[in-house]
Amino acid sequence: MTIALIIAGVILAGGYAIYASLINKKNNVKEAASGIDVQLKKRYDLIPNMLKTAKKYMEHEKSVFTEVTKLREAAMNATTYEDKFKADASLSQALKSFNLQAEAYPELKSDAAMATAQQAMAETEEHIAAARRFYNSAVKEYKNALEIFPSSMVAGMIGLKDEYPFFEAVEAEKQAINASEYL
Repeated sequence: MTIALIIAGVILAGGYAIYASLINKKNNVKEAASGIDVQLKKRYDLIPNMLKTAKKYMEHEKSVFTEVTKLREAAMNATTYEDKFKADASLSQALKSFNLQAEAYPELKSDAAMATAQQAMAETEEHIAAARRFYNSAVKEYKNALEIFPSSMVAGMIGLKDEYPFFEAVEAEKQAINASEYL
C-alpha cells in the first residue's frame, strides 16, 4: 500500500511537472508572437512618416505609396499567424521596392527626416528579425514537447494542439531584388 502511494505520488508529480512545462512552452510561443507584434507595430508607425517625407520628392510614384499603404493596412488587420506572416512578407517586399525607388531621388536621400526614418526602419527590421528567431525557437520547443513521449501523452489529455506555424520567408523574400528595374 505504501509503495503504491509512493508510485502514485511520483506519477502525479511527474505529470504535473510535464503539464507545467507544456503550459510554459505554450506561453513562451505567445510571448514570442507578441514580441513580433510589438516590433511590427513600430514598423507600421514608421511607415506613414517615411512616406510623408518621400512624397515631397517622389510625386510620380503614387502607385508605390498606394501599394505600401494598402499592404500596411492589410498587415495591421491580419488575425491569424499565417495571415500575419503573409501580409508582413508582402509589406516587406513593398518596402524594399520603395527603398530602391527612393534611391533614384538624390534630394530625398539627403533629406535629414528621410535619413532618420530609414535608420529607424533599419533598426526596427533588425529587431523584427530577432523577434522572429525567438518565435521560431519557442515554436520548436513547443512542437517538440507535443511530439515527444511522455509530454505528448499529457498534451493529448489536456487538449494542446500544434496550432503555431513556424515563421518562414516566402519565396519572394528569398529572391534577390533586381535593382536595375528601379534605376
